[in-house]
Amino acid sequence: MATLWNKGKSATRIVEDFTVGKDRELDLRLAVYDVTGSMAHVKMLGKTGLLSGDETEVLIQGLKALENEIRAGKFTLGEDVEDIHSQVELLLTQRLGEVGKKIHSGRSRNDQVLVDLRLFFRDELLKLREETLELFDLLQSLSGKYSQVLLPGYTHTQIAMPSSFGMWFGAYSEALVDNMYECGGCWKITNRNPLGSAAGYGNSFPLDREMTTELLGFDSPVVNSVAAQLGRGAGERCIASAIGGIALTLNKFASDCIAYMCPNFGFIKFPDELTTGSSIMPHKKNPDVWEIIRGRCNMILSAQNTVAMMCSNTIHGYHRDWQLLKEVIFPALEYTHQCLEMTSYMLRHIEINEHILDNPIYKYMFTVEEVNRRTLAGMPFRDAYKEVGIEVNEGRFRFGGSDGISETDGGASLTVKDLHHTHLGSIGNLANDRIKTLMDEASAWGKGKTRLI
Repeated sequence: MATLWNKGKSATRIVEDFTVGKDRELDLRLAVYDVTGSMAHVKMLGKTGLLSGDETEVLIQGLKALENEIRAGKFTLGEDVEDIHSQVELLLTQRLGEVGKKIHSGRSRNDQVLVDLRLFFRDELLKLREETLELFDLLQSLSGKYSQVLLPGYTHTQIAMPSSFGMWFGAYSEALVDNMYECGGCWKITNRNPLGSAAGYGNSFPLDREMTTELLGFDSPVVNSVAAQLGRGAGERCIASAIGGIALTLNKFASDCIAYMCPNFGFIKFPDELTTGSSIMPHKKNPDVWEIIRGRCNMILSAQNTVAMMCSNTIHGYHRDWQLLKEVIFPALEYTHQCLEMTSYMLRHIEINEHILDNPIYKYMFTVEEVNRRTLAGMPFRDAYKEVGIEVNEGRFRFGGSDGISETDGGASLTVKDLHHTHLGSIGNLANDRIKTLMDEASAWGKGKTRLI
């Protein structure tokens, strides 16, 4: 196997295969970022005099050719090459001669992979932002469209109080605001430049780390070289936490949809082509998409703990087990993209039952409304609570008194306006414009510096 660190003796093939693991497969995702980081490094070497002007230009053109091959899908890692860093340097050497060997001056694979990952994570976070905003806008739109349609609210999985589809959709849109803040915090941690920290202790070359920071569009360098290496695993854990927040929101929403699709609820439904059938029961319309979203989200949620465990019990400095982090975080990111996209896709086809309250089993969700009505009329709250409780136990409860809802209508004629909920964030005052303002603020990150290379 071709390795950059080979000093004349090779590990046995079984050791090479075990230690390289899935690097060749996973490193393809980092290929374009490795070339980008190398371009910045080469330009910096040229400025500091470690490369001549001609050498710099030759290497930049060679790297641009590689970048074009990667973007065209024509780039592969050879079976005898250890990782993306080795492949890039070996190809440059094969194509350009001895000058290709100079690309690694003042650099280690340790800071090289850190740069690759941070550039990769930046793009992933930007993609997550756009996907999350798309879902947010869709939820806000549905919240406004169905703001007047009542929906039973539940606590302890028991019928509790009146809610609405507007509140349900709006609640999940606001949950995404918190998720967006987490992604923004992750952006700030990720968008710092580790290039030049080498193996973790810097080196004796006169490197210009401010220059590579500017070229790569980072906000600042990671100043201390050891701190840069301490960032390996910390960045992955931060990413895992951010996507874990998104996953928790999507997981709960998927669980709601699975329950609400059940005929026992019958609150929502989707076209037949978005559900699956049974091999034995011809009537079934299974919520397989939502179940896979729920399951994938559970897998995403496990990533943060896995990353944390893999990075614990190690002294500072690089350790080979860290390459395994890619096997955790890359799939988790892919699952997050898929779950966001499928949630939006399903919501574009959701059908709402606007006659849920035709069923009289929901009449008791108005008991609190009746207690409040009597309290506002002058009765002490505790007395009103007791009276309504007795009426429920004796089967005499009517919301609105003797002229209120009957045993049979279940409150079917009631709307959000009948309930007089006026405070901020209630079913009568969703304030979705306030939530939109919060999301605008939460998603403002990543709009400053741009890459110069």
